[in-house]
Amino acid sequence: MILTADYHTHTPYSHGKNTVLENATAAKKLGLKEIAITDHGFNHLLFGLKRKKLDDLRAEIKEAEKLTGVKVLMGMESNLTSLDGDTDMRQEDLDKFDIFLFGVHEVLKYKHFSDFYNIMLRNYTAYKLGKKPSQKVIDNTTKAYINAVKKNPVDILTHINYKCCCDLKEVAKVCADYGTYIEINTKKRHVSPEEVDLMASTGVRFVIDSDAHSADRVGDTKIAEQLLKDCSFPLEQIDNIDGRLPKFRFAEYKKSHS
Repeated sequence: MILTADYHTHTPYSHGKNTVLENATAAKKLGLKEIAITDHGFNHLLFGLKRKKLDDLRAEIKEAEKLTGVKVLMGMESNLTSLDGDTDMRQEDLDKFDIFLFGVHEVLKYKHFSDFYNIMLRNYTAYKLGKKPSQKVIDNTTKAYINAVKKNPVDILTHINYKCCCDLKEVAKVCADYGTYIEINTKKRHVSPEEVDLMASTGVRFVIDSDAHSADRVGDTKIAEQLLKDCSFPLEQIDNIDGRLPKFRFAEYKKSHS
């Protein structure tokens, strides 16, 4: 298994350690064809990307592409902000980006307090206590994920089930229907082999991403390799390995709405 592209990396525009150029240079050394810069979304209270910095980020991306020859996509790891499936990627932001990721994070400005309570607080409390959330909490989280995939042209759902539990099969079904990839994240262990196989049974497609917060982790696949040894689904369902590149729905959305 050889990684073709890494679509989840961070820079100092949120709380990554290395520059766009350093991430792209690391990708080039590994022979990657593409990389995405996906700093944390605008509503992250500690490390959120700033809208006023987007032009600077784009300039760095163009320079990195020129110097390395690696395709660099400008993206954002947007945040789920409501049970209705809202994210902090607004409609007016879409033209600024090339790729659209989203996930669930703790230190975040949610749309309403009830969204914070139902999506994060109840999940995170269960996580800290080492318990499985109640079925009602799981149902609410599942609903929020599904609404987000239906409501937004999301390319990749990041580190699903990390500190925030949902019905993986139901979310995967919707991702398969709408063309959203589910990420196998190699920074954190967020799903078991059995859970990956369960999601794969729906026909959903996967990508492997490093979630690198430093250039030395760009392209890292160690956790994925360990996980996949115990999975039974065909690796052909992973679209950023062995020379393959994904077909992202956000790019198609932008073409049809231009």
